[in-house]
Amino acid sequence: QVQLVEAGGGLGQAGGPLRLSCAAPGRTFSRYAMGWFRQAPGKEREVVATITWGGSTTIYADSVQGRFTISRDNAKDTVYLQMNSLKPEDTAVYYCAADYGAYRDPGLYDYWGQGTQVTVSS
Repeated sequence: QVQLVEAGGGLGQAGGPLRLSCAAPGRTFSRYAMGWFRQAPGKEREVVATITWGGSTTIYADSVQGRFTISRDNAKDTVYLQMNSLKPEDTAVYYCAADYGAYRDPGLYDYWGQGTQVTVSS
């Protein structure tokens, strides 16, 4: 069982930064690939970024490529999402997820955090 706790959401300004973190305390964190997903009202949950267990491979949604960066610190059992150049369309609830594969499909992840709201004002 993996418990995930997100933090760092809130209100951001268009063009500005926000940083999300997802803590997963426990000795098994480094075994899992991690993903960040988001869901806006009335829309399906979509992938934002994923990272493999060792951090060597990352993928990004086209909509955030070049603006967002996913990283992880296995010593701290934490994965991060640095969001720069925010846009109003980035407004959503952001979730972190864990599984053995760095999948783009949210339906393939077994473990989820509770979500954190990100609102970007123009």
